[in-house]
Amino acid sequence: MAGETGGLMGRFRDRIWICALALWLVCAAGGGWAAPGASFVMDARTGQVYAAENADARRHPASLTKMMTLYLAFAAVERGRLAMEDVVRISARAALEPGSRLGLRAGERVTVRDLITATAVRSANDAATALAEAVAGSETAFVTRMNDAARRMGLRNTRFRNAHGLTAEGHYSTARDMSLLGRQLALDFPQFFELFRQRKAQAAGREILHTNRRFLGAYAGADGIKTGYTSAAGYNLTASARRGRKWLIVTVMGAGSSAERSARVSRLMDAGFAKAPERAKPMPPRSAPRPLLADRAPLFTAAANDAVTDASPPRGAGSVGVFALR
Repeated sequence: MAGETGGLMGRFRDRIWICALALWLVCAAGGGWAAPGASFVMDARTGQVYAAENADARRHPASLTKMMTLYLAFAAVERGRLAMEDVVRISARAALEPGSRLGLRAGERVTVRDLITATAVRSANDAATALAEAVAGSETAFVTRMNDAARRMGLRNTRFRNAHGLTAEGHYSTARDMSLLGRQLALDFPQFFELFRQRKAQAAGREILHTNRRFLGAYAGADGIKTGYTSAAGYNLTASARRGRKWLIVTVMGAGSSAERSARVSRLMDAGFAKAPERAKPMPPRSAPRPLLADRAPLFTAAANDAVTDASPPRGAGSVGVFALR
């Protein structure tokens, strides 16, 4: 009997070991999904990379996704397909989005300006979906545009399945790609970028606080860009900061808490600023015939208590728009 019991226990242990090995292999095959964290530090002026850790490991981007949602919305406004004061009727689908929300109701009428503000500042999933529907007619059509834009930007390890960033199968990105997207967003649409450093704002009659206010309030020169969090993703942040003529973009993915995320970004920013030269020739991330100029009037104005010293963008640093020919 003892021998039979020992044999059964041995086979049971073997099966547990095999299951554990299979699980490890599944995680390892996910292109870096199991990596403990990822980071990327780049000079926003030149694109030079100063540091990278697991930078091409595919991870859940969470609400970093909304940088692309906002990019396409800004492009629609830039090209006259939407106006900031256009009114959008909120769909039942948008109103039912879970997670971070503005609290929009089905049938409510909200301006494009308020949807953009809520998406950028509050990271509102309901606003992001409504914005996607306003731009493309449906979220499905919008996601097609998101992936087309990612391809044209050279985001090689990014695939979108929705406009808000809630966890979905086949929805992924990397620290490198999110940094490139953040840079493209800042260079192509500087007239909107003021929005990303407002620690509080008004949207659809509601006062909202910026999800990135911890970093914005604590790090000198910080001016954006986007946070992200889900239980699957951990705490993500693509951050921008400027000191004098220097300008960095840093992405951290998979931090264990909001405080850890901010601390890691701050340390990486400090190291990056120590490496960055004071003067550098701006290098646009893409090329096309018609430039989007960096000196257009801003469409959002910061509150007085949101002023950031030594953080103005270098004149003439705007890149050529990815959507210039469409």
